[in-house]
Amino acid sequence: MIDLALLRDDPALVKRSQEARGESADTVDAAIEADRSRRAAITAFEELRAAQNAHGKTVAKAPKEEKAALVAEAKILSEQVKAAQQAVVAAEEAASAALGKIENIVIDGVPAGGEEDFVLVRTHGEPATFDFEPLDHLALGEKLGAIDMERGAKVSGARFSFLTGIGARLELALMNLGLERALAAGFIPVIPPTLVRPEVMRGTGFLGQHADEVYHLDEDDLYLVGTSEVPLAGYHMDEILDLTAGAKRYAGWSTCYRREAGSHGKDTRGIIRTHQFNKLEMFVYTTPEDAEAEHLRLVEMQERMLQDLGLAYRVIDVAAGDLGSSAARKYDVEAWVPTQGAYRELTSTSNCTTYQARRLDIRYRPNVEGSTRTAPVATLNGTLATTRWIVALLETHQRADGSVVIPEVLRPYLGGLEVAEPIA
Repeated sequence: MIDLALLRDDPALVKRSQEARGESADTVDAAIEADRSRRAAITAFEELRAAQNAHGKTVAKAPKEEKAALVAEAKILSEQVKAAQQAVVAAEEAASAALGKIENIVIDGVPAGGEEDFVLVRTHGEPATFDFEPLDHLALGEKLGAIDMERGAKVSGARFSFLTGIGARLELALMNLGLERALAAGFIPVIPPTLVRPEVMRGTGFLGQHADEVYHLDEDDLYLVGTSEVPLAGYHMDEILDLTAGAKRYAGWSTCYRREAGSHGKDTRGIIRTHQFNKLEMFVYTTPEDAEAEHLRLVEMQERMLQDLGLAYRVIDVAAGDLGSSAARKYDVEAWVPTQGAYRELTSTSNCTTYQARRLDIRYRPNVEGSTRTAPVATLNGTLATTRWIVALLETHQRADGSVVIPEVLRPYLGGLEVAEPIA
């Protein structure tokens, strides 16, 4: 949730943020009213409890002949206290629901609007051109024996695939390259659970507007994660972190699952948009004042990966309406996909400021002399390698005979292989 002090002291700022996201400013007024009602209910309950305690002492000291009347009054007070307690529970639930509709406050400079309203930050490299008719990644993958969508559909249904042969090796090479670079940058490698409890999924913000993307196991009340961001955010749930030595950085390698609800007819060919994929996700806990610098650091790591893979790309500052509820700012890095004649997202990185930490109760002790108070940490996340990267790799580095040149940086992970040759 957002900072309640900010909501109370500067509702106009919160309204501007909601409107930039394309949401109604009425959600802010509703949240303020719900917060007032909650505080009023708590005050009423506490006053009745105090009266009940005082009355109990009076009953204990009263003469025998007065006790009957006082006990009767005590029963009335007890019923009032119970009713007030129930009112607090109801008010807290209503406040939680109202506050849950307030998304993270966007950072100054984030463009307003929706998916098409991003701001171009920079481009790198020249899009690949060919003196032959290039094949798309699926046609190349089939020639190389790398991608088998037909058997994926036979076994699991639409939007599942088998990565085979060089396809499987390429994915592992990408992931290992990313992991090696994350280690060099001080990240702790983690293989997290891919099933999480509702409070963790909710705390990271994925049960809001993205709830229809998430697979749920009803019998166990567990969710399959669409990114290691979720379990890594829950890793330090309900903890006070020591950040005196700097940020805590983790690199989570996991299989991810997304329902891709609402994307029927979009990217149905190949492995751009599948229900299951692997991903190496960077996740950082840091102080709020260091969060923006950390965000740029994550983008730099992502760009260096794409540069060394020989991919042309652009970096965009994602518009507020396309951020997701937890992100205060998000940069997407999109690689050029030749057969689509377009840049497609390969990786993104988000600064979630203190939004997730407030929901998951993750705090630290600011370095303030003489103070022991705690404050929410800031969290950030960013992808360093994922299955989708194979799309841009195959298409960018293809040759006329259907072979694909392996980027030099990946060759050590492939036994020195320089060219992937067609097998069919």
